[in-house]
Amino acid sequence: MNLIWQQNLVNFGAVIENQQVVSFGNPEKELEALKTETVLIDLSNFGLIQFAGEDTQTFLQGQLTNDVRAVTMLNSQYSGYCSPKGRMLASFLLWQNEHGYVMQLPLALRESVQKRLTMYVMRSKVKVSDISDEFVRLGVAGNNAMNLIKQHYGDIPQTAHGVMTFGTDTVINLSDNRFEIITTTENAAKVWGIFRESCTQVGSHAWEWLEIQAGVPRITADTQEQFIPQMVNFEAIGGVSFKKGCYPGQEIVARTQYLGKLKRRMYRAHIDAGLPVAGNELFSQEMDGQATGMIVNAHPSPDGGYDLLAVIQISSAENETMHLQSLDGPALTLLALPYAL
Repeated sequence: MNLIWQQNLVNFGAVIENQQVVSFGNPEKELEALKTETVLIDLSNFGLIQFAGEDTQTFLQGQLTNDVRAVTMLNSQYSGYCSPKGRMLASFLLWQNEHGYVMQLPLALRESVQKRLTMYVMRSKVKVSDISDEFVRLGVAGNNAMNLIKQHYGDIPQTAHGVMTFGTDTVINLSDNRFEIITTTENAAKVWGIFRESCTQVGSHAWEWLEIQAGVPRITADTQEQFIPQMVNFEAIGGVSFKKGCYPGQEIVARTQYLGKLKRRMYRAHIDAGLPVAGNELFSQEMDGQATGMIVNAHPSPDGGYDLLAVIQISSAENETMHLQSLDGPALTLLALPYAL
């Protein structure tokens, strides 16, 4: 986290641990606010990788799961990076700025993903750099988010994944009630100060709960190489293209789509007890002692317990009760996803 921005957050009341905003002093109230209030969230727990140079589009097109040609100054997209076996190493948001393409992914994965992608640049005219501390990212979410964005900027990106630039600020519309603002360190305190007047400040990990509600998976160090894109519903959220050219793992991803039968899918669920974390296994009677699924993401629910995303054997999800970590563990209750599969 940029030290200047970190001090600004402290001045706004943030409690910071390991360079992430844990809370603004009242975690319980902040969690409750997610249900009904419009919230303001620091997103420094994500890193930014900049790709610049005349060969950038061609390079990324040959590495990522989605069609990079669809990313413009007006349109962002979800995308992924896979191993040659088609297993996801990262999921991220991709957009363009005046220098090239920007990849936003969990900060803990930034260094390893950047290093791996840089290995394949070779003679291509592409520069890969870490710009995490050069920009501040803010999340604004809730029923009044769209109105607040429009009041401040005078306009909003009209469609999901639409992007608009207002001077030093870039606004990305992730849904009708969830926006991201990317701004400079110099301007960040001013922007935060304006939005905090109408929003409740909440800890950074609240963004994960919002993504769980949206059915958007976040690949972490604990789940790298566990899932092919379709297992985490990546085609349903527009994160994979089946019409583009080759990329690492493309043959396996395409074969699964057109020739195979997917046995596991990602579901949204709730658990009343236990402490679910990414990478925890799930069990059901049907699988005779073998794991039937895995937690992708989990976050405390404002209603108590935990809300989560989990990749589960489809047959088990349709006919069985899943339990956390053992057949004696707490049971999951499946919830509807906000999109069709």
